[in-house]
Amino acid sequence: MKITFIEKKYKIASRFKDVLTEKLQKLEKYFGEDATTRVVCSKQANNEKLEINITNKGVLYRSEVVSGNMYDNIDLALPKLERQIVRNKQKLTKSKRAPKPQYEFLAEEPETKLPEIIRKKSFTITPMLVEDAKDAIERLDHTFYIFLNVETGKVNVIYKRADNKYGLIEVDF
Repeated sequence: MKITFIEKKYKIASRFKDVLTEKLQKLEKYFGEDATTRVVCSKQANNEKLEINITNKGVLYRSEVVSGNMYDNIDLALPKLERQIVRNKQKLTKSKRAPKPQYEFLAEEPETKLPEIIRKKSFTITPMLVEDAKDAIERLDHTFYIFLNVETGKVNVIYKRADNKYGLIEVDF
């Protein structure tokens, strides 16, 4: 497993890297050495934040923990990751591909005052099926997920609606 450490207003000690690397290597049993891991350590006021992203064969597993001690964060973040990995493996072995659901789109009225952008993120979109994206949004517990639809070759956004159903946006450019 390839591990990349990123520091944001936080100096990562070599002992911390060793401890985290040793514990992350225990997760190799699920996907082998071809997985890539991105570890981001940052300082936020009086708290320390640990963010771990593991990518394997186009599937992203993510855990983010904030506490007063970075070593405590390891013990909180790794069980979250392992639960995601195990749950995903169980879903893949139990179920076969179901027929593709039909999605409905609702037009929303624009707000009069738009909120300001306070954070910007960039990431690489992953080619996958809509069903895989739906699994990813559930696994990561996000409200939306951006991916490259392998069936259409278009960028898609799947999102969770208020009624706990999903919407799909196909982007033309």
